[in-house]
Amino acid sequence: MMKDQDADMQGETIRVGMLHSLSGTMAISEVSLLDAGMMAIAEINVCEHSSSDRPWSDSEVKLLGAVADQLAMAIDQAKLYEQQRIQAAIATAQAEQLQQALHNLQQTQDQLVQTEKLSVLGQLLAGVAHEINNPVSFIHGNITFVKEYISDLLGMLKLYQKHYPNPVLPIQKYAQAIELDFLMEDLPEMLSSMQIGADRVREIVQSLRNFSRRDHVKIQTVNIHEGLDGTLVILKNKLKGTADRPSIQVFKEYGHLPQVDCYPGQLNQVFMNILSNAIDALSETHGKWMKNGTNPQKGDRHLEIPTITIRTELVNDRSVVIQIADNGPGMTELVKTRLFEEFFTTKPVGKGTGLGLSISYKIVVEKHQGVLKCESTLGQGTVFFIEIPVHQAKLSSVVKA
Repeated sequence: MMKDQDADMQGETIRVGMLHSLSGTMAISEVSLLDAGMMAIAEINVCEHSSSDRPWSDSEVKLLGAVADQLAMAIDQAKLYEQQRIQAAIATAQAEQLQQALHNLQQTQDQLVQTEKLSVLGQLLAGVAHEINNPVSFIHGNITFVKEYISDLLGMLKLYQKHYPNPVLPIQKYAQAIELDFLMEDLPEMLSSMQIGADRVREIVQSLRNFSRRDHVKIQTVNIHEGLDGTLVILKNKLKGTADRPSIQVFKEYGHLPQVDCYPGQLNQVFMNILSNAIDALSETHGKWMKNGTNPQKGDRHLEIPTITIRTELVNDRSVVIQIADNGPGMTELVKTRLFEEFFTTKPVGKGTGLGLSISYKIVVEKHQGVLKCESTLGQGTVFFIEIPVHQAKLSSVVKA
């Protein structure tokens, strides 16, 4: 302790001596300040109030020393504050970067999950369609021959009845037991129903196969209308009437389109997303009206039958335009501006991922060099426009479907 006090007193004596020596004609004094190993230089301008030279008094020296001490402390505090401010700014920036990184990671994870779901769904549909297709093809192909054989047998039986109207008693009893007349009338109708059912199953299987095509590498030249029809087949159950709304009517106004170069599986996914959203919008609108139990007046838009209209046309022999319109509730301007944003949805939690339209936009615009846009007015329905070129000039590998 004694040594430290001696050192402090010695330093103070040296500093006072230096200040005493800075007299006479000098108008500017530079005081070097050493504090905690940090060098701070304070330039103190001392203006002489008298024209004659005079030595500085002890009080002036002490005052100047006190000012120098305060300046040194102020400089140190200013430096410390600046360091803390910089560190706080760095910490804030790092926190924002981390938050953005976490947000991006969450988005990427959700996209990967959705993509994996779609991939698994496509593989499942393809597998189911393949397994069903073989026996259905066998049944469908043989029903025609069965109908011909049955027709021949019934013709032979009628010919027999014509020439032998009174067969022996055992034959008469057996004919009555099996209700031969009813059987001869009902069997052709039953076969016709089986034919219709087999055609229906075959149509569904073909729709599943078309919808689930995994064509990431090569595009194919296909009929766009087949993709639309196949998607409608898959959504047929959702189009049926419920307790909340009547059946949704679908009107198809197909133009004459050429074969189109595209990724059919991905394009079918776009059709599925847009049509599903239209069905949900119509279900919500008409469901609310019916649940509220109101008595609409004549001319009320809710008296309209829920309708989806699909139009296709060829534009300038270079592009195909598909319009999917509904007479649902429409959208606000705010919703329209965010429609194709990832993870944006107006559906309740758990009923929408907010990825359907953003994925559809990428498929149409990025994969097919096309255009996807929406026109909607609140209370007047919604129309989606899908435009893609007939030929994908930038993609050289094309497979005929």
